[in-house]
Amino acid sequence: MSVSARLKNKKRLIILFTIFALVLIALGARLGWIMLVQGDEYSKKAASQQIRDNSIAAERGTIYDSNMNELAINAPSYSLWAFPETLKASGSKPSQLARKIALIVDQEEKVVFADITKDASMVRVAKNLNADQRKSIQALIKEENITGLSIDEASKRHYPYGELASNLIGHTNDDGNGICGLELFYNSYLSGTAGRLIQNADVNGRVLSYKTEKYYEPEDGLNLVLTIDSVLQQYLENQLKSAYNDMGAKQTFGISINPNTGEILAMGIYPGYDLNNPRTPVTEAQKEEYEALATSEERVKFWNQMWRNFIVSDTYEPGSTFKLITTAIALEEGLTNLNETFNCIGYYQLYDDQLNCWKYPGCHGVQTLAQAVQNSCNPVFVTLGLRIGAAKYYEYLEALGFTTKTGIDLPSETSAIMYDFNNIMPGELGALSYGQGISVTPIQLVSAIATIVNGGNLITPHVVRQIQDDEGNIIFAADNKVKRKIFSEQTSKEMCEIMQSVVDEGTGKAGYIAGYRVGGKTGTADKVVNGRYAAGKVYSSFVSVAPSDDPEVVTLIVVDEPAGSVHYASTVVVPYVKSYLEEALPYIQVEPVFDDQTDYNTSAGSISVPNFCGKTVEASVAKLGEMGLKAIVRPTSQDKTKKVVDQYPKYLGRVNPGSTVYLYTE
Repeated sequence: MSVSARLKNKKRLIILFTIFALVLIALGARLGWIMLVQGDEYSKKAASQQIRDNSIAAERGTIYDSNMNELAINAPSYSLWAFPETLKASGSKPSQLARKIALIVDQEEKVVFADITKDASMVRVAKNLNADQRKSIQALIKEENITGLSIDEASKRHYPYGELASNLIGHTNDDGNGICGLELFYNSYLSGTAGRLIQNADVNGRVLSYKTEKYYEPEDGLNLVLTIDSVLQQYLENQLKSAYNDMGAKQTFGISINPNTGEILAMGIYPGYDLNNPRTPVTEAQKEEYEALATSEERVKFWNQMWRNFIVSDTYEPGSTFKLITTAIALEEGLTNLNETFNCIGYYQLYDDQLNCWKYPGCHGVQTLAQAVQNSCNPVFVTLGLRIGAAKYYEYLEALGFTTKTGIDLPSETSAIMYDFNNIMPGELGALSYGQGISVTPIQLVSAIATIVNGGNLITPHVVRQIQDDEGNIIFAADNKVKRKIFSEQTSKEMCEIMQSVVDEGTGKAGYIAGYRVGGKTGTADKVVNGRYAAGKVYSSFVSVAPSDDPEVVTLIVVDEPAGSVHYASTVVVPYVKSYLEEALPYIQVEPVFDDQTDYNTSAGSISVPNFCGKTVEASVAKLGEMGLKAIVRPTSQDKTKKVVDQYPKYLGRVNPGSTVYLYTE
């Protein structure tokens, strides 16, 4: 071999060696880059393929009523998961598979296709599947031998009573988190802590049985025991629905509270919504309004309004029901008494302001304090408000909780809107004294009235009595403590008497119930819309206390925008409060009480009581006199031509000679 040939071979070797060396350097540099710079990223990818980290949802706590009836529980539901890389490796045709899955889970085919082809190790394709859908997916997997699909069992929130107490209880989103009501306020207690299951898997996503796994047990949520009684809740909601339909109202709402403990017995709004279908309106009017909405933003606003708990989240003008506040303050401060008389001339002239009585240009003339409350006479309350003065009046409003929130355990509570104390004028104080120019939440008003009638003690209203674990251990219990003393026992007693007189002789006559002492106050207030009083739109309301001599329940029902020309609360609201109490009082075991405590019996010498229903008072009283029996007519009236609509004892009941028979008129 010539010298030139050897030199050529030598050059080739050097070139090859150089290329080989450069390749090795490049590979080394790339390997170093992968190990040092991209090492973490590839480690995570490897871990995601080799380790399956499953979150194990905790069971959400149950919500019970006061008698341990289940109001919110967990029902089985299923989720479909896909492992895109495993599906790709198995040779499944994504388009065909997406079409079949979409038909089963009721989703759009393109959405399912995007999920099962996503660049991710694990994707949830569908959730909240029922048992039939689960069986169909399992059959599909088995028939086509599909690897890369998995179904796991979870829980879906279920509400056995549907619409009952919907705005109070609230509901959860698809991920099981509360978004309104008690479900939101107590979400951290109800939701618990999720667990984890960490497993090794092969390239196809199959769990390797010989590898180690770690299991972290979930901690289930705690349970709520409410003060709400589902029976009383149903009684209240029945009346709210009746008032809504009968009066053609925009909405109705009501609340019933134990004034001695602050426990909410019932709280409702109509229309509410179905907790199991929270985005579907329940009334025809709502459905028409919803179907007319064009954008998703409008629908979200509609839903939020439908779910809203007006009783704690919104304010309204209380009107004449607020006169109870003025009366109680004046009595407590010794600025009036039950024997004082007032002369109503139809208006109160305060400088340039003429504050009219609702009867203007008529008038009530001379009347006692109790009669002024019965007649809802505005000038009398202007007189009392000015006697009290702005400083003292606002001191009581603050003490009663109108300047702050009540602290009720529900979300989105707001507080009253009222005149600024530093700028309030005499005319504005006068209007405030009869419930105009102040806007309060229904829960604030009920809390204040409860304070007035329970002996003067302010107690924080609440809807949760206890929080328990699954073993029944009490984690938290409401203490029902008195926050502060505001009124004396004497003032409280006198206010109960005045409220009873409103039902016996005043605007609340339609609320009288045979055998029960019921007190109350009606209210009709013009409605403010966009900062102005809207013509023809009012809130009609009635707040009651029963029994008035030993209060056990304070109830408020409000009708928002009753239709028609008659808006007086005496006809619009009072009958529905009466109907509620007629069912509620016997249910909570309040026994009928009669003034003379006559011993009614069935002894041999007793007298059988005739049927007086439909007869006039005059004829009935005369007949009882002939039989040697006494008569008491309720409500008291000088009109003897009124018809008897109820009686006690009932027809054919037996009484001793000289006993009293109670006759109840319209």
